[in-house]
Amino acid sequence: MAILLDSENNVFTLQTNHSMYQMKADRYGVLLHTWFGEKGKNFDYSYLITYADRGFSGNPYDVDDERTYSLDALPQEYPTYGSGDYRGSALKVRYPDGTTSCELRYVKHEVLEGKYSIPGLPAIYQMPENKADTLVITLEDTRKVFYVHLYYGVMEDLDIITRSVRIENHSDAPIYLENVQSTCVDYLHGEFDLHTFYGRHVKERNYQRAAIHHGIQSVGSTRGMSSHQYNPFLILSDKDTTETSGNCYGFSFLYSGDFLGSAEFDTYNQTRLLLGIHPGNFQYRLEPDETFCSPEVAMTYSNKGLEHLSHTYHRTYRNNLCRGKFKKARRPVLLNSWEGVYFDFNGEKLLQMAKDAASMGIELFVMDDGWFGKRDKDVSGLGDWFVNEKKLGCTLGELSEQIHALGLQFGIWFEPECVSEDSDLYRAHPDWALKVPGKAPTRSRYQLVLDFSRADVRDYIFKQMCQVLDSARIEYLKWDFNRSISDIYSAVLPSDKQGEVAHRFILGLYDMLDKLGRRYPNMLIEGCCGGGGRFDAGMLYYSPQIWGSDNTDAIERLTIQYGSSFCYPISAIGSHVSQCPNEQTGRYTPINTRATVAMSGTFGYELDVNHMTPAEKEVVKSQIFEFKKYYDLIQYGRYYRLTDPMKTKDYHCWQFAAEDKSEALLCVVALHIRPNGPGCWTKLRGLDPDGIYEINGEEYPGDVLMNAGIPLPKATEEYESFRIHIQKKKTVHP
Repeated sequence: MAILLDSENNVFTLQTNHSMYQMKADRYGVLLHTWFGEKGKNFDYSYLITYADRGFSGNPYDVDDERTYSLDALPQEYPTYGSGDYRGSALKVRYPDGTTSCELRYVKHEVLEGKYSIPGLPAIYQMPENKADTLVITLEDTRKVFYVHLYYGVMEDLDIITRSVRIENHSDAPIYLENVQSTCVDYLHGEFDLHTFYGRHVKERNYQRAAIHHGIQSVGSTRGMSSHQYNPFLILSDKDTTETSGNCYGFSFLYSGDFLGSAEFDTYNQTRLLLGIHPGNFQYRLEPDETFCSPEVAMTYSNKGLEHLSHTYHRTYRNNLCRGKFKKARRPVLLNSWEGVYFDFNGEKLLQMAKDAASMGIELFVMDDGWFGKRDKDVSGLGDWFVNEKKLGCTLGELSEQIHALGLQFGIWFEPECVSEDSDLYRAHPDWALKVPGKAPTRSRYQLVLDFSRADVRDYIFKQMCQVLDSARIEYLKWDFNRSISDIYSAVLPSDKQGEVAHRFILGLYDMLDKLGRRYPNMLIEGCCGGGGRFDAGMLYYSPQIWGSDNTDAIERLTIQYGSSFCYPISAIGSHVSQCPNEQTGRYTPINTRATVAMSGTFGYELDVNHMTPAEKEVVKSQIFEFKKYYDLIQYGRYYRLTDPMKTKDYHCWQFAAEDKSEALLCVVALHIRPNGPGCWTKLRGLDPDGIYEINGEEYPGDVLMNAGIPLPKATEEYESFRIHIQKKKTVHP
């Protein structure tokens, strides 16, 4: 059983194959958190909680003079603001009288068969082969105004527990939600490291690990998107946890908007982890009989180190989060026009690029920005989604058919959420943009953000997009978003509902993407937000791949893709071979190295193939052949981080291994060539210790390769790379 109930003592235990999560409604009806970690005996872990008289820590009224009972020190499942707990809270509600003091008490529980879903929001779903159940625990505030329904999805065989919250106003007056976190986990100790992923545009998801110190450490975004700056994924771990050993806990937020994740190490050496919507741009007026659903958090625990935690997320997100045809279907190798020609193209130039692409084995040609309206640079035209036939020299349908005649599929770029000030749409409907009345808006590329919280705005854009998509054979759509959101104000909402706009915007985005996916089920959608500004689990529910970063420099991509791999599967990371010297860094890297890095993603090219030499074109042919050969191994095999590119000096190594351990692919990039340098080795992982593996014609036992390793080839040029295939030949039992 995934959910074990001790109804007599109100103890609720959730079990996956290797983890356990427990809470208990105590004699006062307070829902205490008692355990999250390794799976053990079904026992009441509340015995671990200590009670003491804490000075200046008050006591709930209903405990009378029991001074050792204080919410300020007890581990709670869903702590509230104004309850006498002065740590970070999961919920803050403003009542009709303006007060915010709130306490919750246990009312009931219910077990539902299968995994819950959330209206209008992404959520992990159950496949027929999965075991899953849902526990719903209902709490009520002591003033009898609203219910808090805590949802727990227990994906037993996936080792995933999900959390979401549904708040129901059962009073006769509106209340205001000012902070709704999706999860809170209280640990009775605090000797943890916090792992976060920070960055900036063209340098996203840098891995950072730091010891938790007294106080609050947090990451988050108020940019209207999950952001380039911080990713909505956190890990807590023991201090001695490594890739292959130790305890660690993952928290992934399935949401693409503002978020806040915090870890608080309190004065009693306890740790509280909170993750949910950032309260900075959030206030939600909840009407009588109305409910509010929070986005989902996917949690997992590993006692085998960070590697095992990552594999859990990779497997779950590939199989139980991504949807549609391209969840499993092989995705085409593409050529994107952007870095090759930018806005400087016409139909003839695009066709010439497509011809060369087809001759090299590329399968999909993508026309990026610049094909619509008045759009010869990035300061005009957004919102005018009609084809510039004068620029193309033909209709979109004619261009598409000519590209298909070459044996290629055809794709196109959109930025549906934004509008240029210099556009027919903005001139006709300036009130459709997010702008604060009486204030000049913050500009970014002379574009504003459309109010996607409005159904009429979304319907118009959707209609314009469909007219374009229906006019030609289009198998791929790149959905981009190229600015942060500010000046958040909707022209159609009253003043006391303006705090809902940021969240409603994300709901509108999801609504649009969901409708597109259902209308065009055979079209591959790739998410993008100036590169990796919305690289999050929420987007994977609607687009199975996301452009990893606008930084296409292969050496820079090593750290970007390394950080991404802690949570997100390789099959989700859009990665391309671009031209050299690289446009972002001016660095030159060999084309083989650019391919080695790009193959650790969805794989494609982003350069002007018309300027490639015949020798380079032959290399591309061989790269595409090799990628197709190892496609399943790369996209669906287990990914192993063998080195840390932020720390290693000589070589960075990573590896793919088949689930059945029948083969592996070792990828190596030389970062520093040393004259007369020492030898370097790396230990492989994910092999059968009793297997005999062939590498370059030589045979090695699997346990030897994992325990002793293999010598790395000696690089003869800067940033040289190697891809080494490892094939199992037989099994020899001891």
